[in-house]
Amino acid sequence: MHELGVTFTVLDRLEEVVKDRNINRVSKVVLELGEVSTVIPEYMYDCWSWACAKRQLFKECVLEIEKLKALSYCEDCKQKYDTVKHAKICPNCGSENTYLYCGNEFNIKEIEVEE
Repeated sequence: MHELGVTFTVLDRLEEVVKDRNINRVSKVVLELGEVSTVIPEYMYDCWSWACAKRQLFKECVLEIEKLKALSYCEDCKQKYDTVKHAKICPNCGSENTYLYCGNEFNIKEIEVEE
């Protein structure tokens, strides 16, 4: 389960962001997770709760995850399609000349803090 490592990386990054800004507590974090990002949201929530309880800055910090749809792009017919449903083969023209357009993102979208 790499979600624990991912969680620690996010918390470390957030600590860097709020450092020297007189922030007492981070109360909420919103992450954008691509549908094929390899991070399992349910595991992330469990790891988040456990890891936040260990750091004063993040005690009781709420995690919100926004899922981003995975889309692929066909270079032959110039159409986007649902990656999870159709994988590498374009459902519009049958071409394999495709690539992942979006859906593997992992972004810290926003944080709420108490000063």
